[in-house]
Amino acid sequence: MQDPQIVGWGHTPFGKSEHPDTESLMAAAVAEALEHAGITPEDVDGIFTGVFNNGFSQQDFQGALVAMGDERFAHTPATRYENACATGSAALHGAMDFIAAGRGRIALVVGAEKMTATPTAEVGDILLGASYCKEEADISGGFAGLFGKIAGSYFQRYGDKSEELAMIAAKNHSNGMANPLAHMRKDFGTAFCNTVSEKNPIVAGPLRRTDCSLVSDGAAVLVLADAETAAEMTRAIAFRARSHVNEIMALSRRDVLEFAGARRAWAQAFERSGLGLDDLSLVETHDCFTIAEMLEYEAMGLAERGEGGRVIRDGITAKDGKLPVNASGGLKSKGHPIGATGVSLHVMAAMQLTGDAGDMQIPGAEIAGVFNMGGAAVTNYVSILERVK
Repeated sequence: MQDPQIVGWGHTPFGKSEHPDTESLMAAAVAEALEHAGITPEDVDGIFTGVFNNGFSQQDFQGALVAMGDERFAHTPATRYENACATGSAALHGAMDFIAAGRGRIALVVGAEKMTATPTAEVGDILLGASYCKEEADISGGFAGLFGKIAGSYFQRYGDKSEELAMIAAKNHSNGMANPLAHMRKDFGTAFCNTVSEKNPIVAGPLRRTDCSLVSDGAAVLVLADAETAAEMTRAIAFRARSHVNEIMALSRRDVLEFAGARRAWAQAFERSGLGLDDLSLVETHDCFTIAEMLEYEAMGLAERGEGGRVIRDGITAKDGKLPVNASGGLKSKGHPIGATGVSLHVMAAMQLTGDAGDMQIPGAEIAGVFNMGGAAVTNYVSILERVK
């Protein structure tokens, strides 16, 4: 059975949103996606909603909120998914399996989060719910503290890579200047990102504020259709491959610097697609922290372990480099509303493949890789996308 294809999308701006809650955010993105795909709610056979929540909102049962935004969905089956920071990709895979199983022809994948209404200290505690709490709940600094420990371990093993992390941050902020949907459109430059200051303090371990993604609100939506239906629509983006690999949750039971689950997910996707790194035009990857992007370079095969810093120094992942990574600005600049992130990564890649990325556009983009992870590379999703129409 051929995997479903992406035929439309919607995406709110990320940042501190005037939308009061996920219900409102989802309604805005869904309306845009329906118009983009040229369909109506009556055409939709299933709704797959990704919202992490875990305390960001007292209102849960988030799958049912899509119909609260548009009552024409009142009788459409809707299910909510949660898989930490890969919540959006979990919803995407659920929708793809639904269509591939023949249960429907068109599905909506809706990812959303409202984070900025929650006090900053509470945000850290909520996100630590995506760690192994029996051992990691007391890490200071929330999830930044977790990745601060990872960065510190990397530096201890391979040397101080502070400047390379600053270069990744600067690259993504520079790219985000071209993204009208990005949370923070400001070009900081490597020198600022590499200097500890009042405006760029240490957050956790060796990580500075510019090494950390943003607390954001936002929603993103994909419209999926089976291949036969997609053939009759305006555009179609196919999945050459998709993979999902998990890893042991507790940091104490693995070498977290290996990013073994991410490495395996990339290897599976390349094997299933018959493609390799050299075939990719671009990658949208999960840079929740700059150390994560560096480790992902190694996991996807751009560098051997411990040599990820060479990739950014050599300009390989620059917008005009051999393999542009995060031309959208990534989570670092675009923002990271947890449930929306996995969906947003796919929207950004699809825009590149249809030539609709505006100032973000990579010339001649044909094949895109997408990587989304939950926790410290605990659950790992890779997609290889190609335009077919």
